[in-house]
Amino acid sequence: MTDASPLFRPVLGTFPSYRPGKAPVAPPGQAQAHKLSSNESPYGPLPSVAEVIAEAGRGINRYPDNGAEALTGALAARFAVPAEHVAVGCGSVGVLKQLIEAVAEPSAEVVYAWRSFEAYPPLADLAGATSVRVPLRDEVHDLGAMAAAITARTRLVLVCNPNNPTGTVVGAPELTEFLDRVPGDCLVVLDEAYREYVRDASTPDGIDLYRDRPNVAVLRTFSKAYGLAGLRVGFLIGHPPVAEAVRKTMLPFTVSSVAQAAAVASLAAEPELLERVEHTVKERGRVRDALLADGWAVPPTEANFVWLRLDEHTTAFAEACDRQGIAVRPFAGEGARVSIGTPEANDAFLAIARAFPR
Repeated sequence: MTDASPLFRPVLGTFPSYRPGKAPVAPPGQAQAHKLSSNESPYGPLPSVAEVIAEAGRGINRYPDNGAEALTGALAARFAVPAEHVAVGCGSVGVLKQLIEAVAEPSAEVVYAWRSFEAYPPLADLAGATSVRVPLRDEVHDLGAMAAAITARTRLVLVCNPNNPTGTVVGAPELTEFLDRVPGDCLVVLDEAYREYVRDASTPDGIDLYRDRPNVAVLRTFSKAYGLAGLRVGFLIGHPPVAEAVRKTMLPFTVSSVAQAAAVASLAAEPELLERVEHTVKERGRVRDALLADGWAVPPTEANFVWLRLDEHTTAFAEACDRQGIAVRPFAGEGARVSIGTPEANDAFLAIARAFPR
């Protein structure tokens, strides 16, 4: 017997593990709690998709198609791109991990806005890259400052549009000007996990921008608008060298056969699914309008959540929500992100926000 412990990389001690959105607990005497902490769709899969999931489950004794050919073909058709421009992975964050592993080396830098998606720092750190964080300006990406932060060591720039957790967007002129300033050997990834919720016509579609830009790629996911968060499937659309890099760094059989079948079925049922998205968009507007009427400062959001800048009151607000069976996503000292749920869940949250002392 020895007191020695296995040795691990020192970087593991420099950041916390990713923490998923907290699960709510209903207080005594209250029948229901509401989870507004993970930006999930409040709706389950469509009946047609649920049937496909059940049928696909009958074959889980077999390995999935490692190349995800059916899903790749369906995505290529849906977005009018060549199949060799498509790569899939375990959610959009899984695809991003594969990309960062493909570009990272000890001297490499990854540039992104902050605050943005909280998985960016640990993914860069674990891959051995150096994070370059560029502060938001008025809760929005400061693309001018991000362009100025690019050096000869920059290998990847992340633009989260809409941004998580603020929900804000950058417009087409600003983003196009930014892309024109980025060197051709630096990859720009447009993280568009919430694209289906965008209603601001000035917000560009990354797939339009990537087509004549070999150093631009787009990340999307089936976890949000398509309601498949539990199956973990995301995808990238980029030029062949980028998509091939994702395939080379993919863990074999990453996307299960059930996930692939559900994603294909969801694309086929997209018009019906997007009706549900429209309900969420309407609720988003109702929630933000109510918060503004109550005196909250809430930035315009094009995602399925709202952002409350609470600063030192963040933890107290999250605790007030917890006591009423509402789970939100706090970022201590900064603010809270609150997902748009069912009307009942949203009303419960609004009641807490209305009563919270500020």
